[in-house]
Amino acid sequence: MGSEQNMEYTKSGMLMRFLKGSKRFFAGSILASILVAAMDMIAPQIIRIVVDGCLGEDLSQLPSLAQRTLAAVGGADYLREHLYLAAVGILLAAGISAVFQYLNTYLNTKGAESMVKTARDWLFHHIEHLPYEWHMQNQTGDIIQRCTSDVNMVRDFVAEQLIQVVRIAILIGFSIVFMVSMSVRLSVIVFLSVPLIIAYSWFFYYKIGHLFQQCDENEGVLSTITQENLTGVRVVRAFGREQYEKERFRKQNEVYTNAWMKLCGLLSGYWATGDLIMGVQLLLIVVLGSVYCVRGTLTAGELIAFISYNRRLIWPVRRLGRMISEMSKAGVSMDRLRYILNSPLESRTENGVCPPLNGDIVFDHVTFGYEKEKPVLKDLDFTIRGGSIVGIMGPTGSGKSTVQYLLNRLYEPDQGSISIGGVPIREMSLPWLRSQIGFVMQEPYLFSRTIRENITMAGEVSEERLHRAVRVASLEETLDRFSEGYDTMVGERGVTLSGGQKQRTAIARMLVQETPVMIFDDSLSAVDAETDEKIRRALKEYAGQATMILISHRISTLMDADRIIVLEDGRITAEGTHEELLKKSELYRSIYEIQSPEANL
Repeated sequence: MGSEQNMEYTKSGMLMRFLKGSKRFFAGSILASILVAAMDMIAPQIIRIVVDGCLGEDLSQLPSLAQRTLAAVGGADYLREHLYLAAVGILLAAGISAVFQYLNTYLNTKGAESMVKTARDWLFHHIEHLPYEWHMQNQTGDIIQRCTSDVNMVRDFVAEQLIQVVRIAILIGFSIVFMVSMSVRLSVIVFLSVPLIIAYSWFFYYKIGHLFQQCDENEGVLSTITQENLTGVRVVRAFGREQYEKERFRKQNEVYTNAWMKLCGLLSGYWATGDLIMGVQLLLIVVLGSVYCVRGTLTAGELIAFISYNRRLIWPVRRLGRMISEMSKAGVSMDRLRYILNSPLESRTENGVCPPLNGDIVFDHVTFGYEKEKPVLKDLDFTIRGGSIVGIMGPTGSGKSTVQYLLNRLYEPDQGSISIGGVPIREMSLPWLRSQIGFVMQEPYLFSRTIRENITMAGEVSEERLHRAVRVASLEETLDRFSEGYDTMVGERGVTLSGGQKQRTAIARMLVQETPVMIFDDSLSAVDAETDEKIRRALKEYAGQATMILISHRISTLMDADRIIVLEDGRITAEGTHEELLKKSELYRSIYEIQSPEANL
């Protein structure tokens, strides 16, 4: 994927990539549709022969192929006496057309689903490698809507509209040829109305293109609200926000519905106006055609065939109007997909070095801000000795969690550099770096799988290693209370577990990997003091084997660390052991006095 890092896809380039692997199906579908169109041209000629033959009209004006066919069955007189042959011919043409139509539909569907699979695989792969910052800036519901509804919109346009262009061209071309050969004057009526319909369709759909985009955007917002409420259902109910969320959903649903109602109203007007134009055109053809029949310049069979060919012409012309409509919607959807696929991938340094990460971690005058003009970390300069346990504490918004984001390269520093064991992390292979740094967040994400699968999601491990991680994370008693033990399903996002149980499961998930760097980002905030102490004591088993960074606002979690760094407003204001900070850091001392009952005695 490295070669795609900075690629900018046009709509056509993206579409060709989507079609990779499905072109052969669509090619077969196009061939079958051509044969269907060819068979559609035969039926009106058979009807013309039968009608004019029965009425005793001159058949010398028939196309040469039709005359040869008529001669082959015994001539007009024989056909008049054996009309069932005409019925057989029409049924035969219809049967052959049905076979080709089946092939057309089957191959078209195969191609469409193959295209959708390719598109979604590509989108998912790309999204998985987009920077963490991109995910923070985009709503999950909107991303899901782009990968489902917008992909389906492109699929429908390609399969139902674009692939039918060849068939439409054949129907239009041959219908015009046959109609002109039968009556130039009636053809003029058709030629005057067709451009009018095409121009009207183009103008109409050009004007309402922005409404399609509004509908897509409103659907994305609605998907986001739905997704937030489904994943946050416990919070919504805990705070009694059901009524508020229902009203929020109702309002957005109303906005979405109103946009579509407005669009549907305009579309209905378009189709109704088109029907009116077609009705006037057919009326003129019937009236003038009847006059020409009375005058003898047009036979009854020719008039019926002409009307039949006109219908075959009008269908694809009106299909062009729909195609313009679908093109407008598909264009909006392709732009929304291009937004994802043209978003730059994170720099993974695939060919970077893969050094051992048991050395010193050095932040060398690092400055970083989520917004360039508002730095969160300011000239951060410190060293964490390899194999040591270091705590980082500070008030909310001081930049504690940002430190681990930078160490994992979820973000890149604006200034300064970060190295481990003397090797800048920018030069390391990103997959390697992240595989060697384990971390537990305050709100860990658990998947809807068993506890065992959540703990071992990085790969298979030995039972001994698994049990050790569970014991150190103080999760053994919890598992003993579950009848299924390790095979207990935790539910979506770990909904069946308490906050402390989820944190301890996440801690076990990290410990089982035995990475050389371990980061605990306020990951003991939901456990009680006794369990907190048990876990901290157990973690000493890893002392010297891994560098541990404990990020917390709870001093009891940090007090046994080899060194504690105090952050205030993105700067280091003090560092030292617990005892040293009680003497020299006013912030640390004040927080300790608030949190420690003994200090208040």
